[in-house]
Order: sequence, then C-alpha cells, then structure tokens
Amino acid sequence: MASLFAAALFLDGIHFLISGTALRGKIVGLIGERPFQGPFSLMSVIGIVWLFRAYGQAEYVELWAEPQALRPVALIVMLVAFFFVVLAFTSPNPTAVGGVALLTEKEPAKGIQRITRHPFLWGVALWSFTHLVLNGDLASVIFFGSFLILAVGGAFSIDRKREKAFADAWNRFAGLTSNVPFIAIIEGRNSLKIGELG
Repeated sequence: MASLFAAALFLDGIHFLISGTALRGKIVGLIGERPFQGPFSLMSVIGIVWLFRAYGQAEYVELWAEPQALRPVALIVMLVAFFFVVLAFTSPNPTAVGGVALLTEKEPAKGIQRITRHPFLWGVALWSFTHLVLNGDLASVIFFGSFLILAVGGAFSIDRKREKAFADAWNRFAGLTSNVPFIAIIEGRNSLKIGELG
C-alpha cells in the first residue's frame, strides 16, 4: 500500500509540481521544449507503470460494499468515457501537445471540442470515478483517485497555461468551448453537431 501511495504521489506530483507550474517554463527556457518532453514523458510512463504494478500487489482493504445496483449506470458512463477518449485521439485538438496552431483557424472549436475542450481528460475522469465508486476498497481509492485528480486538475492546469501563453487566440477558443462537458452548448456559446463527431 505504501508503494501504491508513493506511486500516486509521484505521478500526480510531476504533473502538478513540474508540468503545471512556472518550473516547467524555466526548464524549457534552459533546455528547450523537445528536450523537456522526452524525460518528462519517460517519468510519466515510469509513474504509470509503477502505479499499475503497485495496485496489482496492494492488499484489499474494504471501505464500502460494492454498489451492485450502480453497475448498469456504470456501463453507460463507461460508454461515454470511451466515446470521449476515442474522439480525443481521432480529432484535432488545440489543447493537445502540438495542437496550438489550431487556435488560429476560422472555426477552432469543432467536433468533440463543441462538447468539451478536454475530451481525453474527461474520459479518464469518468473512467476513474466510476471504478473508484464501484470497487470501494482503499487501493482502488488511491489508484483511481490519483487518475481522477490528475484528469480534473490537469484540465484546469492546461487552461491556465494556454491562456497565459496564447492570450487572445486562447480566449477566443475558450469562449466557444467549455472545460466541463456540454456547458458551452447549454449556455448557447456553441451547438452540438453530430455529423462532426468521428
């Protein structure tokens, strides 16, 4: 359990204390963007592998009984999560690494970005929250909780970094989209166009 907790702290820590702060800018200023991305990606992979291995070896400590009645709801939520993740990887996205050039397009918010500007992170958030609730043990709370914190916190962190770096272009994109799924559509700042998805 100690190894699992340490792995969770490591994975979330490198994202929130390095990538999500001014420290990232200082490191990039010294060595450049690409030389930063390589070691940071390696550290992320190490953190994820460590987290998965530690989770598989952690003892079972029940915190609450598995809510069997929620399993049908969980299947629907997981379908939505899968939908978000697949579309995140099959749609150009200004919030993705290397995607900032899309901010200058005439219509920067298309497809899944009309629903959320962070489809991958919200897919991970839905996946992790669903599994955290359904499992009900301490190891699952730490494991899935670390991904939930990283996904939700990461979306807000990316928004802050992009706004600081790309000001007007980012604000135009952010005005057409929402971090939380469907909010921009509900508020009338965008509209759902099913034909653009996929």
